[in-house]
Amino acid sequence: MTNPLSELSGEGVAVWLDDISRDRLRTGNLRSLIAERSVVGVTSNPTIFEKALNEGDAYDAQLRDLALRGVSVDEAVRALTGADIREAADVLRPVFDSTGGRDGRVSLEVDPRLARDTERTVAEARALWWLVDRPNLMIKIPATVEGLPAITRALAEGISVNVTLIFSLERYRAVMQAFQEGLAKAREAGLDVSKIHSVASFFVSRVDAEVDKRLDALGTPEAKELRGRAAVANARLAYQAYEEFFGSESWRVLEAAGAHRQRPLWASTGVKDPAYDDTRYVTGLVAPDTVNTMPEATLEAVADHGRITGDTVRGGYAAARADLDALAGAGVDFDDVLRLLEEDGVAKFEKSWEQLLDKVRSALGAV
Repeated sequence: MTNPLSELSGEGVAVWLDDISRDRLRTGNLRSLIAERSVVGVTSNPTIFEKALNEGDAYDAQLRDLALRGVSVDEAVRALTGADIREAADVLRPVFDSTGGRDGRVSLEVDPRLARDTERTVAEARALWWLVDRPNLMIKIPATVEGLPAITRALAEGISVNVTLIFSLERYRAVMQAFQEGLAKAREAGLDVSKIHSVASFFVSRVDAEVDKRLDALGTPEAKELRGRAAVANARLAYQAYEEFFGSESWRVLEAAGAHRQRPLWASTGVKDPAYDDTRYVTGLVAPDTVNTMPEATLEAVADHGRITGDTVRGGYAAARADLDALAGAGVDFDDVLRLLEEDGVAKFEKSWEQLLDKVRSALGAV
C-alpha cells in the first residue's frame, strides 16, 4: 500500500496542518497526525481561532480566570491564542530538534487590523514572540506594502517569520527581497542567522475561485477552457521566481554565513469548487524545499487517494506562463484579480478577528 503523504515528504514537501484548537491538542490528535500523517508543522489564522472558540468548552476555565483578573478583550485573545500556540510548539519540538529547526514550526498571526501599519505590526510581532517564548514559533506578517518593512525589521531582530497573504509574483519578489535584507541586518548585528527561519505563504485556491467567476461571466468556450488553470500556473511561476532569487550571488553570501532559504509555502490549498479534484493543490504543486499547509479535510483526502508522481512544478513554467497569457487574451485582468484578493484577504481576517473579539468579550462578560 502506498502512503501518499510520506511520498510527498520524500519529494521535499513539508506537510503542515492548517488548523489548531485546544481540543486537538488535549485529545492527542496533533501527536497522532505527526505520527500517522507526516505532519511536521502547524499554521493558524484568526478564522481558525474564531472557529475553535465556538466549539466545545475547552477554553472555559482560562476564560474564567481572565475575566476574574479583569484583563482587556485584546489581551484575553492574546492569552488564549498564545496558550494554544505554545502547547502546539511543545508537541512539535521533537520535530524541530530532529530537523535542525527547519520544521516543527507553529505560526501565530499578528492582529490583522495592523496590516497597513508598519510600526504597530513590528511591536505586535515582538510582543507575540516574547509571549509564546518558543524557538519553533513563526510570527505571521501579511505581505502588504506596509508589511514588507515590518518583515525585514522582525527578521533583523532574530524573529522567525511566516509571510502571509501573497498572491502576486511582483509582491512575492518584494517579500524575498525583504527577507534577504532582514537576514543581512541580523548578520550585521551579530545574530546567528542559522537560527532564523522563514516561509512565504503563497495563496492558491482563492486565485481560481476569483478567476473562474470572471471566466464564467465571460461565458465563451475559450473562457470555459481556462477554468481552474490560473492558481497552479501562478504558483508554479512563483517557484520559478524562488529558484531565480535564491540562485543569485547576493544570496550565496548569506547562505555561506549559515542562512536558510525562505521556503515557498502553498496556502489556501483546500479546493473551493466541488467539481475539482480535492487534492489538486497538493499533487499539482510538488517541488523540493516547499511547504504545503492543508486543512484537515485536504490532508485526509491526500492520505486516502492522492497520487504523488514526482516533481510537478519545475517542468511546467512555459505552460504556466501560456495559461496566464491566455487569461489576458480572454479578457481577464489578472493584476486586478490579485489586487482584489489581497484586499479581500486582509478584510476577511479582520472580520474573523472582530468576531473572535466579540466571542471573547461575550464570554468574559458572562463570567
